[in-house]
Amino acid sequence: MTIGFIGVGGMAQAIITGLVKSGQVNAGDIIVHSAHAQSYESFAKKTGTRPATTNRELVQQSDVVVLAVTPNVAKTVLKEVRDDLNAKPHALVSIVAGLALTEMEEIAGYDLPILRTLPNLNVAILEGMTAVHANENLVGDQKQQLISLFEAVGSTTDLPETDFATFSALAGSSPAYVYFFIDSLARAGVKHGLNKQQATQIAAQAVLGSAKMVMQSTEVPFELIDHVSSPGGSTVAGLLAMEENGFMTAVVKGIDATIQRNNEE
Repeated sequence: MTIGFIGVGGMAQAIITGLVKSGQVNAGDIIVHSAHAQSYESFAKKTGTRPATTNRELVQQSDVVVLAVTPNVAKTVLKEVRDDLNAKPHALVSIVAGLALTEMEEIAGYDLPILRTLPNLNVAILEGMTAVHANENLVGDQKQQLISLFEAVGSTTDLPETDFATFSALAGSSPAYVYFFIDSLARAGVKHGLNKQQATQIAAQAVLGSAKMVMQSTEVPFELIDHVSSPGGSTVAGLLAMEENGFMTAVVKGIDATIQRNNEE
């Protein structure tokens, strides 16, 4: 299977990096093109992927086309390659935020199998989280084959498109919030005498281990808190101080603001 990526921005590069790292796809079976020759030619040379000189050439040489451009040019690109997408059996995968399946069908063709996805950058290290939703033309083995590409670089969840904005806040934007939390923990460690590198490593490993515990446990996170908290202990004191300063409210309001902005775009 040859996969063509129209667009080689940060997310496309993360997906390609993860796919090659996972062994699911050979670099030579990936074709890339973008509006900037220097970017895609340099990326192809560095990764062993194959450059295409135009979007149409890329589609003609690919079995699966991944639309990985910015939302403001996505429709123009689909119009450009519409005839090539429908000239032979193709499947289209979109990672474009805010572009609904019905919009893609209207432009690219109502018979085209399409998988809409929203991955996060952690796909680069095979720990991604991707929302997927297929149109009615993508079924059976072909659907599973495309979803398996994202399962190779992390986990997937099939969601209705109406939930994509919420998913984007919880999985797409949240790595930035987690980095912020880790950095805040590390700065507290520096305040109390650790150097920044030590404090960051300690905080990051604690967050990583805690996340794995949540994934492996049958208990919800709030129940797991009790296992760490001794009556009258330091952990309880810390939790109460965080909540007095609006920790949970701040997190929820941050997600609310993210979803609101997603819905405005």
